[in-house]
Formats: sequence, C-alpha cells, structure tokens
Amino acid sequence: MENTTSPERELDPVSEQRTVLRTRHSHALAALMEARADLRGVNAWADFVDDAVRWSA
Repeated sequence: MENTTSPERELDPVSEQRTVLRTRHSHALAALMEARADLRGVNAWADFVDDAVRWSA
C-alpha cells in the first residue's frame, strides 16, 4: 500500500498554526502599543510590527 501523506500535507497544519499565532501576536502587540504610548521606542522590532499593522489596516 502506498503512503498518501506527503511532507507538504504534514507541514500544512504547522504552517497554518504559525499564521494564526503571528496574526494573534501582531494584533495583541498593536493593542498594547496603542494603550501604552510610552512603550514606543523601547524595542525596535515592536515598533516595526506596530507600524506594519497600522499600514496594513
């Protein structure tokens, strides 16, 4: 019997989960940065993600 499970199919749920987590974390970070303006400038990556979320809205 032939194995019908391909590596692409096995990785698909992992890829989907990463996308969901990335979206959730980006949203949470944007909400945090909106609530706490004093955090701007503390972490360059957080500033970058916050700006990216704002530009994509």
